[in-house]
Amino acid sequence: MYEFVRGPLLWASAAICFSGFIYRAIMLFRLTQKKDSAPCPVTSAKSTPVSFISAEERKLDQIARFQNSVLFRHPVMIIVSTVFHFCLFATPLLLMAHNQMLSRSTGISLPSIPDGLADLMTILVLCGALFFLMRRIALPRVAAISSMTDYGVLLLTVMPFLTGFLAYHQLLNYTIMMTMHVLAGDLLLIALPFTKVGHMVFFFFTRLTIAGEYSLGRGSRTWST
Repeated sequence: MYEFVRGPLLWASAAICFSGFIYRAIMLFRLTQKKDSAPCPVTSAKSTPVSFISAEERKLDQIARFQNSVLFRHPVMIIVSTVFHFCLFATPLLLMAHNQMLSRSTGISLPSIPDGLADLMTILVLCGALFFLMRRIALPRVAAISSMTDYGVLLLTVMPFLTGFLAYHQLLNYTIMMTMHVLAGDLLLIALPFTKVGHMVFFFFTRLTIAGEYSLGRGSRTWST
């Protein structure tokens, strides 16, 4: 079983993940169109041309925008979410054991982090997942829009980290935990392009290419009407 999940199933999962992201990116791209390059006068909330806005008004507008931002209203959520997503992405990518397997299989070698740091990042992922779980249960506005799929995706996301941590420290049966660890990783790879977990990738696609209020740049495309 272990040889199957770390061999044929792993390669099949990686292929599905890669092709799934390409398919979703193409479909998302088709939902957008090239932004009109014609100049558009930028106005303030009061429809006053920017050139006539005083420095004091501009400063007050920036303060008001910040006070209405998610960072100001929910700083704990932003901090936990940032740490969680960073560790979720960086830990498996930079884990020494993973890179050794990658090097033996493909000859590609990536930078690795010490096992102690990987342990800490794994614990941060598990704590972050617990935070998101409690948030979904405790906050009525979040619980109202949560489905069993949301809980299942959260469980699927953290299972590779939990089983990998248990296997590495041999807290339970090592063979069983390693098999579950690799199997959970395979299932997560398959689910990545087709569930909400994929927002980690599509976030940058939408923020960098699509013009809007929350864009990270000017954006070259807009949503099709």
